[in-house]
Amino acid sequence: MPDNEIADILDSILECIKLIQERFSQIQMPDDFVRSSNGVTLLDAISMRLQVIGELVKRIQKIDPSLLDQYPVIKWDSIGRFRDLVSHHYEHVDYEIVYDICDTHIPKLKEVIQEMRMASTV
Repeated sequence: MPDNEIADILDSILECIKLIQERFSQIQMPDDFVRSSNGVTLLDAISMRLQVIGELVKRIQKIDPSLLDQYPVIKWDSIGRFRDLVSHHYEHVDYEIVYDICDTHIPKLKEVIQEMRMASTV
């Protein structure tokens, strides 16, 4: 049943966001990602969760292509493209971009995903 599958995917995205926000709470500025081995570990862990979010967004696009169009405030294609970057060209991932994603975009994504999740239970 697609609605249950989408609800499960949204829950998985929310879990990824929770982990990203917990890990990102240790980062105060972009350079914190590269100043220590702990920072690099956080960068790797956060990048992996961003990759998972991108994969889950792509799955939603396959199940119900019009669903994401209802939430144009999020650049869904950018999420998918970032997933591709992490998956295929990890050496090109820029820690400053990861910082910006976590600082600027993840809070809005969380809000939208929560809204979508609530709509999926109606």
